[in-house]
Amino acid sequence: QVRLVESGGGLVQAGDSLRLSCAVSMNMFAFKTMAWYRQAPGKQRELVARITMGSVTDYDDTVEGRFTISRDNARKMVFLQMNSLKPEDTAVYYCNSYPQSSFWGQGTQVTVSS
Repeated sequence: QVRLVESGGGLVQAGDSLRLSCAVSMNMFAFKTMAWYRQAPGKQRELVARITMGSVTDYDDTVEGRFTISRDNARKMVFLQMNSLKPEDTAVYYCNSYPQSSFWGQGTQVTVSS
């Protein structure tokens, strides 16, 4: 059974930090590159960051240097540390494999006020 549970979002001010967490079922997590995506109101879902099983990372240019993706393979968790948040980071954040699967969790809302 595929299961993705995101948490850690909230309402913060510009410049603040948040840490998102995602619990992943084993059959998705094993041997998979995992990623964080986000969807802002009225926009398409976009890739934010990805991490391989060996922890090689890659970031969208808009978050490079501010966000850090990590994973705990033993706990089957993926994290996204978000620093220096900007209002344009406001979105619902989702984790999924990369390339994305058809299974999506409920996401976690991040709202950054100016």
